[in-house]
Amino acid sequence: MPLKLVPPRKGKSPNYTIRGTYLGVSVDRSARTARKAVAEQQRKLLEGRIERGEFPEKPAVGLGETFIAAAVSYMRGGGERENLGRLISYFGETPIAEIGQAEIDAAALALYPTATPATRNRKVYTPVSAVLHRAGRDIQIKRPKGAKGRIVTDFLSVDDAFAIIDAADRDDRAFGMLLRFLLYTGCRISEAMALRWEQVDFDLGVAYIATSKNDDPRTVLLQAELREEMRTFAGDRRTGQVFPFRRGGGLKDRLTRAKLHVCGIVPKPRHGKETKADRRIPPHRLSWVGFHTFCHTWATWMRRYGRADVQGLVATGRWRDPRSAARYAHVAAREEWGRVDSLPKPRVKSVES
Repeated sequence: MPLKLVPPRKGKSPNYTIRGTYLGVSVDRSARTARKAVAEQQRKLLEGRIERGEFPEKPAVGLGETFIAAAVSYMRGGGERENLGRLISYFGETPIAEIGQAEIDAAALALYPTATPATRNRKVYTPVSAVLHRAGRDIQIKRPKGAKGRIVTDFLSVDDAFAIIDAADRDDRAFGMLLRFLLYTGCRISEAMALRWEQVDFDLGVAYIATSKNDDPRTVLLQAELREEMRTFAGDRRTGQVFPFRRGGGLKDRLTRAKLHVCGIVPKPRHGKETKADRRIPPHRLSWVGFHTFCHTWATWMRRYGRADVQGLVATGRWRDPRSAARYAHVAAREEWGRVDSLPKPRVKSVES
């Protein structure tokens, strides 16, 4: 709900008060003015800061702090814990002011000597960058060549996307809702799993993504049908985790079973004592589909059906770098090539000439 202005109370304060909860952030502070118009302006500015993740302010951290202390602070603030264990052991009490490009390069080589550049980027460069960023040390870190790995832009057709979601619904309504959320918001699976009901505002039709891969909080607009389905799915719940799955929680298995159903393959029933043969997944045409495929599908559909250009995709906050969003230009390129038929027609020479 939007924040509200509480009028001055005689004998208490001559100023208006800004009060309420917006995108999961509770506010109760003075507007520092007795003029309603000015107070209203302050209220709107505060809502904007909450949407951009600028309020509440992050506490300043001294650059003399050690990496282990900065990492703990990062995790307590909701940062991803994965991959931090080995980094904490490696850097330990090293002051964050002494960690630069050379030190990060050395850590990547020491911890993952045989790994690919993409793996080193995911397990070292990205988490170290996030910890330093939160601690107030903003440095430009050069990623290893090939850090992005193989660029994948595979996306689902409309029929396949909805067929997988329908199959997921039949197995578990909550899992089907999770796939819908990924498809219509472009969120990563980790972002969806971290979402709480306190961060969903049905009246405004938005969800606030507090933690993300690039550590940039953002607000996503819920598509009209998705918003109503989520409202029904929520019922009376207004607090707690939106998608009630524990980390791991057999999510990949659920997705695999949904894909097999779409392909006309009946999955083997799950039981406690599975053999290696039981766990073997039969070949099927949707074997390439993973959770991130729904994110790629969202971006592709945004370009193909929503007519969003590269800058439009970046403006959603899903990416920092336009080069990452530009990988979906192939969708628009196919449509642009359709204009070739409007070019001047070639002149047909007569047989006699």
